[in-house]
Amino acid sequence: MDVSETNSTNDDSTRAAAVKDTARQQLVKLGAAGLTLEGVARDGGLAVAEVEAVFPHRDDLLTALVIDAYDASGAAMERADREATDAGASAGARLLAVTRALRQWSFDHSAEFTLVYGSPVPGYHAPQETVPPASRTPAVLAGIVRSALIGGELTPPRRAVPGPPLLLPAAVEAFGGLPEAPFSDIIERGIVLWSNLIGLLVFQVFSRTHDSVSDEAAFFDYAIAVAAEGIGLDVPLGDTTD
Repeated sequence: MDVSETNSTNDDSTRAAAVKDTARQQLVKLGAAGLTLEGVARDGGLAVAEVEAVFPHRDDLLTALVIDAYDASGAAMERADREATDAGASAGARLLAVTRALRQWSFDHSAEFTLVYGSPVPGYHAPQETVPPASRTPAVLAGIVRSALIGGELTPPRRAVPGPPLLLPAAVEAFGGLPEAPFSDIIERGIVLWSNLIGLLVFQVFSRTHDSVSDEAAFFDYAIAVAAEGIGLDVPLGDTTD
């Protein structure tokens, strides 16, 4: 690659970053459904052609924002898990740390949270390239559950899945195989934990609990501890620092 090609690539990267920054501001004001290339160009002081040079269609821009949101939220969880692990935390404490990190990211970036976990954007269908970034959150949870299983930190469940496993092969592969009894349904239980986490965040970010809960941060910790009981993991409570 010659100098001119390098400069062109750098210019495109810089312009793409600027366009995404402006688009995130539009997400806050208008929501994803109101996002347009024309609006981004206007607010960013660019010609529409300059925006289209890096994101030819609105859906290309939405996909970039979706990937960035998943990557940023996943990175926040991964960072929290590394710190908790380095501090010698139990699996339950690691779970609390990573879910708190996702909660903080969700409140700090509520527009991006809404983009990936809110109502679908009319006319937009996320492409396959968004799947790996979206998998980072459940991958962090799965890693903690797997560690707890290996370390003997899980209590055997009192109720097993009635019938055969309710899993697709990809889910089993992602976890690293199907554990033996009495933890053969731990992957299904992990998916329940994951869905509980996202549902709880939707409730809190969209202010569905503010009129019924006196301390939302403490309630979040409690709810995670209750959800973790479903996989036989004890989450220590007491420090409710937001």
